[in-house]
Amino acid sequence: MLSAALGLFGQSAWAACTYPTKIDIPNGATATQEEMIEGQKAVKQYMADMNTFLDCIEAESKATMAEDEASEAKAEREAILSKRHNAAVDEMETVAANFNDAVRAYKARQE
Repeated sequence: MLSAALGLFGQSAWAACTYPTKIDIPNGATATQEEMIEGQKAVKQYMADMNTFLDCIEAESKATMAEDEASEAKAEREAILSKRHNAAVDEMETVAANFNDAVRAYKARQE
């Protein structure tokens, strides 16, 4: 029972990394210049927030490696942190690609 309680406490500690809220990308085919500029600012802030999240995941991963717990539990926590990291990187790439598509659509309208 004590082991389960400690496991729950440890889990809440490593779950403290806050995943940023997903942003809306402007529609380049219809957006105004101001909307595109605001979209660019939002993307930059989102990327900065995601990098903060990734730093947190890395710190939690290092803390996991330093903790004295059963190797099975440690391996499970490390796998979860790795999945969270990979999902965040994938989402960052998707947001960047979507914004680049919007910029191309916006520029095509300007020609």
